[in-house]
Amino acid sequence: MKIALAQLNYHIGNFEANTEKIINSIQLAKAKGADLVVFAELAICGYPPRDFLEFDEFISLCESAAQEIAKYCSDIACIVGLPVRNDILQGKDLFNAAYFIESGTVKAVVKKALLPTYDVFDEYRYFEPATTFSCIDFRGKKIALTICEDLWNINDNPLYVSNPMDELIKEQPDVMINIAASPFSYTHDDERIKVLSDNARKYNLPVFYVNQVGAQTEIIFDGGSLVFDADGGMKAEMKYFEEDLQLFDLTEVVNVRNKYPQPERLSDIEQIHDALILGIQDYFRKSGFSKAVLGLSGGIDSAVVCALACRALGSENVMAVLMPSKFSSDHSVQDALDLADNLGCMHEIIPIKDATEAFDGMLSPAFKGLPFNLTEENIQARIRGTVVMAMSNKFGYILLNTSNKSECAVGYGTLYGDMCGAIGVIGDVYKTQVFQLAKYINKERAVIPVNTIVKPPSAELRPDQKDSDSLPDYDILDKILYEHIELKQGTTALIAKGFDEALVKRILKMVNIAEFKRYQTPPILRVSPKAFGMGRRMPIVGKYLI
Repeated sequence: MKIALAQLNYHIGNFEANTEKIINSIQLAKAKGADLVVFAELAICGYPPRDFLEFDEFISLCESAAQEIAKYCSDIACIVGLPVRNDILQGKDLFNAAYFIESGTVKAVVKKALLPTYDVFDEYRYFEPATTFSCIDFRGKKIALTICEDLWNINDNPLYVSNPMDELIKEQPDVMINIAASPFSYTHDDERIKVLSDNARKYNLPVFYVNQVGAQTEIIFDGGSLVFDADGGMKAEMKYFEEDLQLFDLTEVVNVRNKYPQPERLSDIEQIHDALILGIQDYFRKSGFSKAVLGLSGGIDSAVVCALACRALGSENVMAVLMPSKFSSDHSVQDALDLADNLGCMHEIIPIKDATEAFDGMLSPAFKGLPFNLTEENIQARIRGTVVMAMSNKFGYILLNTSNKSECAVGYGTLYGDMCGAIGVIGDVYKTQVFQLAKYINKERAVIPVNTIVKPPSAELRPDQKDSDSLPDYDILDKILYEHIELKQGTTALIAKGFDEALVKRILKMVNIAEFKRYQTPPILRVSPKAFGMGRRMPIVGKYLI
């Protein structure tokens, strides 16, 4: 039996485009000689559809698309994911399901049993879990078909009380097929490989796994579909961050070693770079926009975002706005100009000195001679936010936010100022990782000026200001933030690991009192195991850790 894995980039709710893409892949797989072509979890509607699932029309459109796809399944079968209605009154109204389509007819419906509700997942909000399981007979083979999380309950701390494969294995299947929508993080590819390899060994069966690729607002899917033999050995690893369709012979997967080429594994920073490029591209393409605007300060954060945007959208579609104030250094302005010149992007220089003085004069009667402080710093940031939003409104640009994860974590930013934007490009990238990204971007030539990378970070909102005036050294700060955010370590655990007690308490307090700011920031492209946004839900008025 020859199995094609179709790793595609879907668009949530775009039934016409998704259906066309699936049909084209069926025809391509058929031309390659495939007996079966496999598509991803909820491929027909895109993942995650969220509250679109509450519209009856949405589910009807999924079914109509599936029936159209079925017309093209002659002399080839397909497996495709979609939501289906639950005909039983009790329980949720829908199942997260897969159709097995053969000879133009839906021959089997497989329903997902293990419904994740952690991190970015919220599937039990919509779906009823499956309770019965059976294999699919096709061309003399038994297929154990599962959906994403159904194979993930295999670690040392299982989240669920049962495994669908423990039931399916009783029917003595010949192969496992798993369709998934497995979001990217720079640690997830290794976890995914281990889980699937462990399943292959545990059940002594080859595994065919297909994942989505592409970004859906903040969630990025990296592809990397996989094939394993019954010993858990990886036989094939498909492309990352791009669409792919590959054909595999089940007999060769079982019997032949090193049959299929595998790509070179990417480093964490390379993965983050490629994920952010894809995230920017799909946010614009799927939203119907083409041009971006951002504030370019001469600092490393905006420089990295500008470089990523130019790679994602083309330099001709990126507008960088320089907004110097009386506190801006000459070298910052020059660094920003050098970057724009290196990238070949559009740029404007719009000084904010007059606007700042106008605000000072307007507010001076109310401020009654009080000294310059954070208030005036924030006014400058908000003036800049107003300028870039004006450029967005006037020319139809989409504003890119340039705040990094370290700043987002401790609230080192101004609401309605430098924290505004439509999408947060590096809001899940720590400052230390931003420096690594800059060096990676410069690996072939000096795109980002060296001075931008080596100079001390500064918001330049007051004379001789440095980030280090307000924050601990980023090397220490980021280590504590990673332990707290990604690894969920509290005060006691961090102190026990050797971090300074006063520093730990100070940083964790800053993280928690800044929750109200993060609640009002744009969606952030997710590249880590624990990103701000829908994957990390904290109360704004909670007392813990403050």
